[in-house]
Amino acid sequence: MRLHFVLICILCGLPYGVFAKDKVKRKYSVPLLDVEARQLVVEANQTLLLNCRGRWEVVWAFPVGVTRDPESVRVEESRCGRTGQQHCSRLTLSRSLAQHTGLFRCRYRHRPRRQASVYVYVTDSQRPFVELRGKSPDVLYMKERQPLLIPCRATHPNITASLVKYPDQDLSPDQRNIIWNSKQGFTIRSPTYYYVGLFFCQTTTDGVAHSSHIYFIHRQVSNIMEVYLNSSGPVQALKGERLALNCTATGELNTRVNISWDYPGKENGVGSISKRILNIRTHMLFYSILTIPKLQRSDRGLYTCRVTSGEKIRRETKATVTVYDRPFIRLKPRQGSVMEAQAGQKSYRLSPKLRAFPVPEVIWLKDGMVAAEQCSRYHVDGNSLIIRDVAEEDAGKYTILVGNQQHGLYQNLTLTLVVNVGPQIGEKAVSLQEPGTVPRGSRQALHCTSHGVPAPHIQWLWHPCPSKGLSAAPRA
Repeated sequence: MRLHFVLICILCGLPYGVFAKDKVKRKYSVPLLDVEARQLVVEANQTLLLNCRGRWEVVWAFPVGVTRDPESVRVEESRCGRTGQQHCSRLTLSRSLAQHTGLFRCRYRHRPRRQASVYVYVTDSQRPFVELRGKSPDVLYMKERQPLLIPCRATHPNITASLVKYPDQDLSPDQRNIIWNSKQGFTIRSPTYYYVGLFFCQTTTDGVAHSSHIYFIHRQVSNIMEVYLNSSGPVQALKGERLALNCTATGELNTRVNISWDYPGKENGVGSISKRILNIRTHMLFYSILTIPKLQRSDRGLYTCRVTSGEKIRRETKATVTVYDRPFIRLKPRQGSVMEAQAGQKSYRLSPKLRAFPVPEVIWLKDGMVAAEQCSRYHVDGNSLIIRDVAEEDAGKYTILVGNQQHGLYQNLTLTLVVNVGPQIGEKAVSLQEPGTVPRGSRQALHCTSHGVPAPHIQWLWHPCPSKGLSAAPRA
């Protein structure tokens, strides 16, 4: 009988022990604080005592304003529990101050996510805001489509405050877009450009107005609208000349950009960069000017201006720089010295091959006289001469004069233009009547006067008239 009683006790005791251990595990899955409230209010200069217990070694995390000064902060660790298997830690904060306000956390050393916390207000009637007012404002960055937090925390949970836009625009919390929380400060749920500038928080205690630290709110914008160089095409220069490339970036208001250059002489320290920012009414202009005082042959190549804003926005523009040793002019026909056009064409272009640097002066002559002064249909376009509404009288010799007076370089080229004209019969143009009848057997002279370029070939053809009796019915 006694044996059965012992067995029953053992069998009943096993599950109880297992359940007891599981209960302890569940109880200490996170450390336990000796306070059940989520927040505490203590007076300034009082002593704050907090005790924490857990299954494993625990450590404390303090608010930003608490310094680990051994004279004011003391942590005592010990083993505790019935069997000494638990870890306890006692925090003593003597002479508590307003800046000690914040979240005190106790967590496992090797499992920091498992923690217990309590928010402690250290109230001080002379200092309603936690952060002291400094000499220069802190910068808060407003992000698109994200709430904005102005962190003027209070030292008492029941303090009410207002948000002030410098110098004196008072904004009361409406708990819809402007929300006040003594643990965080003011939250602007949907900030706009109105909230760019200087802001501070304000409250009144015992009839005295108190202001928080000042915050400068800046809206970061990363929209680069355009990037371009002062040269839209390839850049050509002479050896020894000065090169200045201006890279301009346009962006929205409040945009900030970084402009960098890549070019052949960068690693050798060739060139200098100057920057300038211009705030226009609707946008921002950013200038970066790369200057190389004396170009060398080694400076020829690709020049890249790279503009970045934020982490991902990146745009760039490029230009190829060619450096010549000396000035030159190279002029020759494109397809022979004789060209052909057709009378009646809407336009015809005389365009020889010309390579020159620096850009030379170009004059076109027709039959020894300045072409543009002879006829309004002649138009010079670069090194080409354009003839509009080509006519027979446009045929002739055209001479292009190319010169660079500064460097004493001159060349000319003469081209012959032939204007083809379709053959025309003069009599057909002036005759208004049909040919009449002439007596049979008489002698007649027919004239045909024709004109064309090249000269036309005349051929006579005779078309006999049909007999009048062909349509009559035969006799019976």
